[in-house]
Amino acid sequence: MKRTTIAAGTGKVPGPLRGIIPMLLLTLLVLALAVPAVVAITPAFTGGNGQGGTAAATPPWQQLPTTLAAGNGSGAGVEQLSGAAPIPDPGTLAAQLNATLKTDGAGSFTGVVQDAATGELLFDRSGDEARVPASNMKLLTAGAALRTLGPDRRFSTRVLAGAAPGTVVLAGGGDVLLAEGESAPDAVLGRAGLATLAQQTVRALQQDGAAGPLTILLDDSLFTGPALNPAWSLEDVAAGEMAPLFPLALNSARFNPAKTTGPRPQDAAMSAAEAFAAQLSAAGAPAGLTVAPGVARVPGGADATAQDARVLAEVQSATVGQQVDLLLRTSDNYLTEVMGRMTALAVDKPASNDGAVAAVLQKLDELDVDTATLRAADVSGLALANEVSARQLSEVVRAITSGPDTRLRAALAGFPVAGLTGTLGDRYTDESTARGAGLVRAKTGTLNTVIALSGYVVDADGRLLVFSFIGNGLTPGAANKTALDRTASVLAGCGCR
Repeated sequence: MKRTTIAAGTGKVPGPLRGIIPMLLLTLLVLALAVPAVVAITPAFTGGNGQGGTAAATPPWQQLPTTLAAGNGSGAGVEQLSGAAPIPDPGTLAAQLNATLKTDGAGSFTGVVQDAATGELLFDRSGDEARVPASNMKLLTAGAALRTLGPDRRFSTRVLAGAAPGTVVLAGGGDVLLAEGESAPDAVLGRAGLATLAQQTVRALQQDGAAGPLTILLDDSLFTGPALNPAWSLEDVAAGEMAPLFPLALNSARFNPAKTTGPRPQDAAMSAAEAFAAQLSAAGAPAGLTVAPGVARVPGGADATAQDARVLAEVQSATVGQQVDLLLRTSDNYLTEVMGRMTALAVDKPASNDGAVAAVLQKLDELDVDTATLRAADVSGLALANEVSARQLSEVVRAITSGPDTRLRAALAGFPVAGLTGTLGDRYTDESTARGAGLVRAKTGTLNTVIALSGYVVDADGRLLVFSFIGNGLTPGAANKTALDRTASVLAGCGCR
């Protein structure tokens, strides 16, 4: 999403400590993430130390480690907290949150805090009021994709034998994280590479005794409807917040994987097809295979990509779980919209914007999230016409952390970590937010007059809390992100009894 530069909060961490604290927090993060499966972490979210009286100033699970823990081979990875951890007192909690959840200038904040285990509402400031959620909309799409596709699903990009001799068809299957070079099995962006696809294609053609020149066709017909949502601002598209959607692309429709801002290719599928043609030409040259210049799309009604077409080569994407992690951590609009369309296909809806919206809403209903007041114009949050309440977002986070569908647990690691990763990596750096650094995990959302923060945190008593805070009508450039970060930090440090 678009970000606005805001004034930093007061009380900066002293210079000598600014280098030390991030390293210590990174050690804490490594410790916390050194778990073979996120599901193994989840039982620890529902408890605490179970002791009455005043909580210790810094409970053991929030202390910075001095050494890395060695694995015990059990697969547990994290010591479970007691299920007797006290739930914060709503009145005490509200007093603290109301002191920090204040706008800088115009607009207002709504917010909800719930106990993850029981769903008890601990804080409610107009929590059912529908508001523009910005990129917090991605939480809804992430949950729907994991519930529908499953975290282990992969998308295939294939090369098929065309109907005419010497013709090959590059068929997009939903992977927009393709790399131009060789496949990188351990990567998410670039797990499937066009150079590897080209090499496989050459081997298959050699076995067939094929000779050049080869003609390359592109089949990007998997998606339907307009490639650009009319609810998106053309200024945002021009700035690179979004691009026309296709079922295959390089680098999530970026010219350079290392540059995630600025204009995007306007025909990402053709750009990928032209890159494949270049790789096929290079791979085929030693075998005497040449490639005719130019790439054309498969003509409408052609049988080149019929279901019985022979597959010459295939590369597969990173898993849906890994892609959800990426889209949450980096707030990738393009990848999120593609994930919505792939979710729509899986529930027999058109792979269009309308189909994606309908599929996400259907899955929210299945999760018992009340969608009566929810309005969705897209599934990434770029559209200002979206309307979602803090309560609805909090319930989605609760479904991810504690709900009965354990497939949603795959999203947990994708939430940015305060002061360390993703869109929260450069926040929580001053005294007013420091107690949330390394502890708050939340999805950010930013438009010109909108900010939002929804996520989860284990408080000082060891209780897992889920929350959502949304600001609308805000003064652009004001210090409202800091207000949200201070508020989430209150939850991290809360022994609110």
